[in-house]
Amino acid sequence: MNKTIDWRLLKKLYATHSPSGKEDKMIAFLVSYLKSLPGVKLGRDSYGNLYAWKGESESYPCIVAHLDQVQRNHPGDFRAIETRDIIFGYSAKEHSIFGLGADDKNGIIICLEAIKKYDCMKVVFFKEEETGCHGSSRAEMKFFDDCRFVIQCDRRGNSDLITNIGCSDLCSEKFIQDIDPEKWGYKEETGMMTDVEALKEGGLSVSAINMSCGYYNPHTDEEITVKRDLEKCWHLVQHIIEDCTEPYPHEVGDNEGYFSYDEWEIEEEIHSIIQQDPTMTASDLYDMYQTNFPMLKLEDFERIVAEHQLWYDDEEETLTQTFKPDGKETDKEDFIF
Repeated sequence: MNKTIDWRLLKKLYATHSPSGKEDKMIAFLVSYLKSLPGVKLGRDSYGNLYAWKGESESYPCIVAHLDQVQRNHPGDFRAIETRDIIFGYSAKEHSIFGLGADDKNGIIICLEAIKKYDCMKVVFFKEEETGCHGSSRAEMKFFDDCRFVIQCDRRGNSDLITNIGCSDLCSEKFIQDIDPEKWGYKEETGMMTDVEALKEGGLSVSAINMSCGYYNPHTDEEITVKRDLEKCWHLVQHIIEDCTEPYPHEVGDNEGYFSYDEWEIEEEIHSIIQQDPTMTASDLYDMYQTNFPMLKLEDFERIVAEHQLWYDDEEETLTQTFKPDGKETDKEDFIF
């Protein structure tokens, strides 16, 4: 089992700015890198999602990640600064920190590590998750017909294993038992909408999960990656790939679900979105994120915006800043869809 991540490659991902709807630079970088790996084949669907696979097998482990990031500010001299414990973004010209886009470039690095290490592997990179899972909602579902499960690494922190989103279970009890999350320092949690839920709604017939992958303060300029927590995620992913070797069928509704969500976490997420773009109105947020947060109505967004203006306007008046501390064109992919 590999103990570490290719930190140099991860910092190249952080340096490649990929806001929602403008993921072309990231796609070009990934195509170039994946073409350098022996045996990897590539494809794109009609929406522009990127698919990669390797080897011949009756069933494949599969990992998915999304290409886009929320942060719009990315100075020309942006650098990912690595310390012993963390990675953060910094601009010397601006004398300021900037978001990494670790949500979900930490998931992308897990995909790359897996397809590099294993002889038989499938990975997918989706566009525009942050604006409503547009890419995964238009995925080519036949790609997953021979997958034994689907893993997504797109959760903050270091210990959440998302097995339920809203009122929908994502996976079978057998899959959870075989993962044995407690042994690896993870616990079952209910999450918010992301690509694996969109896949389940699109007819994915095998178990899926989302898991914490070591980023913190997502969608903000204070976003960081804690290196040991990303490595912890990679260790769990390797365990699942190596030890969960049979398909884990699961249809939506197989397990009795219930509607449950963490109200505090959802509102914190929306506050972080507003903080990145204070010009967004409640109507803007509702139009862009109602798919992500179907439990919220327009009046909920109006309340959150009003609270944000009250809290953060006061905070800006009293706080001062205290923290100071390339890709070439490649040949076209081998299209299969």
